Amino acid sequence: MSLKDQTVLITGASMGIGAAIARRLAAESATLILFARSDDKLKALSDELKKEHKDLKIFTSIVDVQDHTSLSTAVSKIVQQVSHIDVLINNAGLAIGAPSRFPDLKIQDIITMTNTNINGYMFAAYTVLNEGKMKERGKGTILNVTSTTGLEVPPFPGEAVYHASKACQEAFTNVLRTELVGTDIKVLALRPGVVATNFHEQRVGYEKQSYDTFMSGFEPLVAPDVAEAAAFMLSQKDRVSVKALDVVPTAQRSLQVFDREWNSRDEGRKEEKMGS
Repeated sequence: MSLKDQTVLITGASMGIGAAIARRLAAESATLILFARSDDKLKALSDELKKEHKDLKIFTSIVDVQDHTSLSTAVSKIVQQVSHIDVLINNAGLAIGAPSRFPDLKIQDIITMTNTNINGYMFAAYTVLNEGKMKERGKGTILNVTSTTGLEVPPFPGEAVYHASKACQEAFTNVLRTELVGTDIKVLALRPGVVATNFHEQRVGYEKQSYDTFMSGFEPLVAPDVAEAAAFMLSQKDRVSVKALDVVPTAQRSLQVFDREWNSRDEGRKEEKMGS
């Protein structure tokens, strides 16, 4: 399927995986709707994309997915200009509080994670299906960015809420796909492994030693790697659904097992740099 002139809404679009997907789909001449909480970062990304792609149609709105009314209002206003939404990249999400174990987390951290990763996730899908007219048209794609964490128990502390929310996203994706039988709406799951973005820095409270220890010895993915996977899933023919796709660093053998000698065996990979 060509993404040219397809209207794509991306949540959590101002940085990391969301911004990388926006850049990748701009190259396909998609019409982009970018939602995020950060005004400055969203504006900078929009300006960058407009400069690189002269004919690009792009709409931005400051939206917190935890707020259904805000989501609904923003989508309704933009749909008046674009008529409908073809694709949702359901990407907004966060993890905070690690390495504090569950009983030691601040209750507000628990609320923020579940409101964003569960409520916000469902609100975005609900809004696109209704105000975005996907259900009315019986056609479109919902691509849920979940995580390999949703399928395996993390080997490090502080992940109880995040892991549970990602497992919920997997369940939601599977049930929503079946509930939309009788339509041409695809519901897909993209599961990144470890990606070197602000997400993992925020997860450990921007504590550099914790971040460096977690990343030691192997090469993580970068956001453009995940964006390529998203573009691949979206480019399939209408009759083909890549229902779920794991994209992980080669050194991430499972969520429990990382090859931390990967970097020491880089002789044959000298010319391959992260992101290329």
